[in-house]
Amino acid sequence: MRLNKEPIIEYLNSNITLLKWMIANGYQDAKSLERRIRGMEEWLKNPVLMEADADAEYAAIIEIDMSAIKEPLLACPNDPDDVKTLAEVAGAKIDEVFIGSCMTNIGHYRAAGKVLNGKSGIPTRLWISPPTKMDAHQLSEEGYYAIYGSAGARMEMPGCSLCMGNQARVADGATVVSTSTRNFPNRLGKGANVYLSSAELAAVCALLGKIPTFAEYMQHMGDITAKAGEIYRYLNFDQVAEYRAVADTVKLAA
Repeated sequence: MRLNKEPIIEYLNSNITLLKWMIANGYQDAKSLERRIRGMEEWLKNPVLMEADADAEYAAIIEIDMSAIKEPLLACPNDPDDVKTLAEVAGAKIDEVFIGSCMTNIGHYRAAGKVLNGKSGIPTRLWISPPTKMDAHQLSEEGYYAIYGSAGARMEMPGCSLCMGNQARVADGATVVSTSTRNFPNRLGKGANVYLSSAELAAVCALLGKIPTFAEYMQHMGDITAKAGEIYRYLNFDQVAEYRAVADTVKLAA
């Protein structure tokens, strides 16, 4: 596997601004944060990536034809390796939906907001927990928290939330669609049956109270596909004025 330098450069420039913002806001340890910043800045001067030797040998080569995947895939209760197509599980009744965990980024929450926009009284218990308070702040600024609230979502404190079951739990025996990392038994709730899916599919499940057919899913994806560039843009802190202005006040020690 070979990475492209451009997205890594974009990511590091964003993180340098964020780490300086954190220093300005009293996050600790400042010296550790400064060391990280210097390491990133040094690499950016000569951005060379590691790559495999031309004659490297591998235990196995796995080739996946992505063009053969024609519909969403879900991991089924309660095993992350039990993956089925949407067609195989469509129609299953869903009680609760969790959109959160470190598997998500801000674009997924925008996409979910597009699905839920203008809706209210949804038939599921919907939990939303962005991974960081920075994501939560930006989503609020963009009006998505108002959309979630109107739909009836329960807004959790940014962080792990239901993913580890350490901030909240779903109802006993609930059938759940989650964007979290694992669906091991009893992880999200006692006796819960948990499907893992994308945020977009999870939002459609929350809206319908069931796992949709492919046709039903695609009915909600048109606007998202058309505006993908806007929806899925990263939260680049070096391009956000309020973060950049604070970061620019930080001068690293010599």
